[in-house]
Amino acid sequence: MTRVQRRRTPDGDRVEISQVLAVAPERAWELLADTMRWPDWSPVVREVESTDRCVREGTTGRIRVPGVWLPFTVTSRTDRRWTWRVPCVPSAGHRVDDLGDRRCRVVFEVPFHAAGSVPICLEALENIESALAEDRTAAGEPEADQ
Repeated sequence: MTRVQRRRTPDGDRVEISQVLAVAPERAWELLADTMRWPDWSPVVREVESTDRCVREGTTGRIRVPGVWLPFTVTSRTDRRWTWRVPCVPSAGHRVDDLGDRRCRVVFEVPFHAAGSVPICLEALENIESALAEDRTAAGEPEADQ
């Protein structure tokens, strides 16, 4: 199930764009937190240079988006949530919620003034689901129950 809704987050009221996936939350988190895999799921990130392979608070680097390289800083990171700051791009949160029974919800949190980025987030969620399915196939694991 994919949802777009208003929610209170640790950073205040945000638009949450989320999708429930039939995958263990650890798998989704590994994909979301691995800076080298951002181009696998982001519709706009083409390349990444980062101080850390896995995000942590204080990770810095730059992303290549169409036409330009932009610096970024990861401003917070908890168990399965991280936020970042990118100049000219609204700050966003990235989160994985454990739903039990090898299911999770992947969530993007964007400020209201960035609601125009919702279609990009929806495409990213589709890409995340596809990337995780490809990972399962490559590992020789059976397809997840839908």
